[in-house]
Amino acid sequence: MILPIVAYGDPILKKVAQDIKKGHAGLKTLIADMHETMYNAKGVGLAAPQIGHSIRLFVVDASPFADDEDEEMDKKEIAFLKTFKKVFINAHITEEWGEEWKFNEGCLSIPKIREDILRLPEIEIEYLDEEFKKHTETFTGMAARIIQHEFDHIEGKLFTDLISPLRKRMIKGKLVDISKGKIKTDYKMRFPK
Repeated sequence: MILPIVAYGDPILKKVAQDIKKGHAGLKTLIADMHETMYNAKGVGLAAPQIGHSIRLFVVDASPFADDEDEEMDKKEIAFLKTFKKVFINAHITEEWGEEWKFNEGCLSIPKIREDILRLPEIEIEYLDEEFKKHTETFTGMAARIIQHEFDHIEGKLFTDLISPLRKRMIKGKLVDISKGKIKTDYKMRFPK
């Protein structure tokens, strides 16, 4: 089922999400709905708070990036992104390293706004998969960036929290419009009351 995506301004997007216990009611259906919602909105990641659930869950599918002709990505990274589809439960980034790099990010909860965001290129993350099997993995490049963006959501952060105060003042009117529902999207949204 395609769910409405929570818009900027909703308090749930600023809350630190809670861990999920094994046997969480309706989890398999929720994960399937999140994938369907993400694909419908043409996203590459979606966190549970973005659909109104304050739990530590996010899904990613980076295959759309593999279709882009990006001169910064080598063939190995493109091949990896083609198959990079994962579910992250109770994730915690344990380490980040490398030299910060800039990329123009957007967010399904903040439609039609994109900003250059600096992130470190390598991460180590501990998480559970949908079968509650524990993993500790290292990701680099675009995969790391997608994970960092979605991880921020379960930590109550948005990419707009990472831009300069001046830049944030410059887009304040657009953010207010989004929070009031004064925006048209190709996907369902839920706006703050």
